[in-house]
Amino acid sequence: MFREALCHLLRAEDELEVVGQTADGLQVLEMVEKLSPDLVCMDINMPGLNGIDTTRQLLQAYPRIKVIALSSYTDQRYVLDMLAAGAQGYVTKAEASDELLRAIRTVILGRAYLCPDVAGMIAGAASHSTAPPGDTLSPREQQVAQRVAQGETTFKIANALFIAPSTVEVHRRNIMRKLNLHNVADLTRYVMSQKNYPS
Repeated sequence: MFREALCHLLRAEDELEVVGQTADGLQVLEMVEKLSPDLVCMDINMPGLNGIDTTRQLLQAYPRIKVIALSSYTDQRYVLDMLAAGAQGYVTKAEASDELLRAIRTVILGRAYLCPDVAGMIAGAASHSTAPPGDTLSPREQQVAQRVAQGETTFKIANALFIAPSTVEVHRRNIMRKLNLHNVADLTRYVMSQKNYPS
């Protein structure tokens, strides 16, 4: 019923086409091979093969495909595991309607997207984060890191912090260099790892 409701929601959007659906992780891999979708909305808790392992195998075989995690889980370990597997977005089922549409449009453009529930958890982690000795982030870099980890664009961060977009990019490069990170998913995992959440 949940899948059918989501399909109805997505089919109502002119720019989107639903090419298939399944509840089984192994069938996801088979269907992707036949249907060649641009994006897969992936549940975590599935029979056959869970969504984390399915995402990992899927992106190893088809790296061009975008994956958005769609799950009832908000625990830190699930978010981290899905991001580590290669998912570009994470939306909770409780926020699935409009948030899923926003996530799809954002991820298709090549940007990361985290729903407010998950982004709020990351923001809380960022506010308590501590960098390794010798790699301490400045207060401004901590602000930028938190917003980058939440999926905000350079221009949105610049407007929020009243600084130039070029300054945001300088801070971003410094953050990545200091922490030896390579992309937004790495930064998100780092920010979340700085604070333990109950599982």
